[in-house]
Amino acid sequence: MKNLSDIGLVGLAVMGENLILNMASKGYTVTAYNRSVDKVDNFLAGRAQGKTIRGAHSIEELVASLAKPRKIMLMVKAGKPVDDFIEQLIPHLEPGDIIMDGGNTHFPDTNRRTKYLESKGLLFIGTGVSGGEEGALIGPSIMPGGSPKAWPFVKEIFQNIAAKVDDGSPCCDWVGENGAGHFVKMVHNGIEYGDMQLICEAYHILKEYVGLNADELHQVFKEWNEGELDSYLIEITRDILGYRENGEPLVEKILDTAGQKGTGKWTGVIALDLGIPLTLISEAVFARCLSSQKDERVLASTILSGPTPKFEGDKQAFITDVRHALLASKIISYAQGYLLMREAAKEYGWNLNYGGIALMWRGGCIIRSAFLGKIKTAFDANPNLQNLLLDDYFKDAMHAAQGGWRRVAAAAIANGIPAPSITSALSYFDGYRTARLPANLLQAQRDYFGAHTYERTDKPRGEFFHTNWTGRGGNTASTTYTV
Repeated sequence: MKNLSDIGLVGLAVMGENLILNMASKGYTVTAYNRSVDKVDNFLAGRAQGKTIRGAHSIEELVASLAKPRKIMLMVKAGKPVDDFIEQLIPHLEPGDIIMDGGNTHFPDTNRRTKYLESKGLLFIGTGVSGGEEGALIGPSIMPGGSPKAWPFVKEIFQNIAAKVDDGSPCCDWVGENGAGHFVKMVHNGIEYGDMQLICEAYHILKEYVGLNADELHQVFKEWNEGELDSYLIEITRDILGYRENGEPLVEKILDTAGQKGTGKWTGVIALDLGIPLTLISEAVFARCLSSQKDERVLASTILSGPTPKFEGDKQAFITDVRHALLASKIISYAQGYLLMREAAKEYGWNLNYGGIALMWRGGCIIRSAFLGKIKTAFDANPNLQNLLLDDYFKDAMHAAQGGWRRVAAAAIANGIPAPSITSALSYFDGYRTARLPANLLQAQRDYFGAHTYERTDKPRGEFFHTNWTGRGGNTASTTYTV
């Protein structure tokens, strides 16, 4: 073991422990520290025994054990605990030392911390880490941003411990300044929400409408995982549907109330702030909120009635339609996520590599899938691509899938089966491909009650008009503005 460690890590929960073991397996010497120091001793006596891992029982001991510039990664709960540890570390560090936050942090906090630590001569990286327990141990997707000067000092470690795609490329690269890394991780999590909800809606439609049992559903998802839907989430859905407890499908014994940690909500909120129609992911968040109202839903089910699902037709053909609906909706989710990143890059002055982001998501992370290779190809061919739907591959995929997509959406609505993400995705697609929307009437309404003005089709863009609709309002118009 080296006299001084290459890196220190604070926080010995699931992700922290596994990242340390990952680093040690790649030849790095790591110092482990936890506020409850008994965890350090238990770790050293257990999973870390015999590896290039040393423990620290204080902040001072942690800092003293590290080679310069010191590199310390925080894997603690987002929010105040991160700020608290930063304040404890600062008195013991020297200019050029690096603090890294690998938690699920909201990107404005990373913006703030980067500026704060740079003002003290220190460097900061806020990095998204995705892949769960297994990813942390054998190779996660890592999305770093913050102080650009810090990247050369941690690049080798991060890229060595990250997941690799088929050609050996690491699922880790510099994302951008300040909170860019955590922003991209937030969008990743929002897309994860969308993917999971879409899969759940497909499962629900096939179970409640088509009448497939768990064994049949297991087989469907197994087949889907061998085609264009090949992905980690489809794979684990296949495994979940095949899992038995006392001979019965365990999934059917799990209470239908979903939890969330807030990253999906953050994605929806910033989309509203930036004016991006992130409809599918927002519906996925709201679906989790609705699921949590279990008692109220049970009561409502005894009072409110709707159609009884009744399937008629070719089951195999409809299963294919559901696959098409899932693929088309998934494309919409990613298209919206990329629109959000593009708008954020403009707003915050980030230089995001959109193809590179797709590469980072191709391995190690929760949304990893073969599908992401197509996104990288699209942005490599056209770095200025406005919307994924305009790329030839995705345009053709949407045209091929939309017949089945529409049949599934119509069947869900007609049979009273909730499919908020599938149907909202279809509405977005139809809205995006519509040259003239009814917003002309909306602008007339705004001008009628608030004198908010409107533009005209027979006049140049940027020229605004107001009408005295009632004859009593006068000709004074409100200032034109967009919220």
